[in-house]
Parts: sequence; structure tokens; C-alpha cells
Amino acid sequence: MMKQFLQSRYKFVIWALSVLIPVVVAILFRVRLPEVEPLMFLPPIYAGINAITAVLLVAAVLQIKKGNRALHERLMSIAILCSIAFLVMYVAYHMTSDPTPYGGEGFLRGAYYFILISHIILSISVIPLVLFTYFYASTEQFVQHKKIAKITFPIWLYVAVTGVIVYLMIAPYYA
Repeated sequence: MMKQFLQSRYKFVIWALSVLIPVVVAILFRVRLPEVEPLMFLPPIYAGINAITAVLLVAAVLQIKKGNRALHERLMSIAILCSIAFLVMYVAYHMTSDPTPYGGEGFLRGAYYFILISHIILSISVIPLVLFTYFYASTEQFVQHKKIAKITFPIWLYVAVTGVIVYLMIAPYYA
């Protein structure tokens, strides 16, 4: 009975965070810190963190397929920490800098916006997926963990990789 209560509590927290994080990020995007220099050095760093996250995700999957659960757990924990670091830097950058408009034209413009919009939508949807996947692993509910991880992995990998692509496509237009 107590186990079910705790699990329902954790699930409530996961859903609350899954709503709260995007809402807070959206609110913070409208906040500009006065008298603070734009943190123009951050975009290549957080793009690099996205690249590292993608590598960590692939490495973690390879390790679990080899049966190396301990290394898989460490790699996934580091990937989560990288995603948190990315989010903090991303918000800090946008709180100190004006948005950078994409300057490309033609096919590249359409491709950029397709990648950007799919990246944003999936980055929001991956939050509960990552949290539930982690929850099931940490509570040793491995059947549920494996089932949801098959959905979480490709979406999280897509978000990490497209984050790098978006950066590379917009980098020439930073002021």
C-alpha cells in the first residue's frame, strides 16, 4: 500500500515537472536581465553539450545491450545532467540576449524551421519520457523501463542531434 502511494506521488511529481519546466522556460524567455552583457559564448557550449548527450545516449544503449548495467546507469545519469546543464545555459543565454533571426533562404529556411519546430515540440515531450524512464529504472521496474526506453531513446537522441543542427544552421547569424 505504501509502495503504491509513493509511486503515485512520484508520478504526480513527474507530471508536475513536465508541465512546470516548459512553462517556466517560456516565462523566462520573456525576461531580460538589465545591465547584463549578452552571454554570446554560451551557444557553442550548449550545442556541444547536446552533442555529448547524443554520444552518451548511444553509448548507454550499447552498454546495456552488452549487459553492462552499471556503466549504462552512469552514462544515462550523465546524459540527464548534461540535459539539465544545457537547459540552464540555454535559458541564461536567452535571458541576456535578443533572439537571433534565421537569415537563410529557400530550401534551407524551410528545413531550418522544420527542424527547429520539431526539436522544440519533441524537447517538451521528452521531459516526461526521460523522467518516467529514469523512475522505472530507479525503482527496478525493468519491464516498464525497457518498454518506455524504446520510445524515449529515439526522441531524446533526435532532440540532442537536432539541437546541434539548429545551432550550426543559425550560428552564422549571431550578432
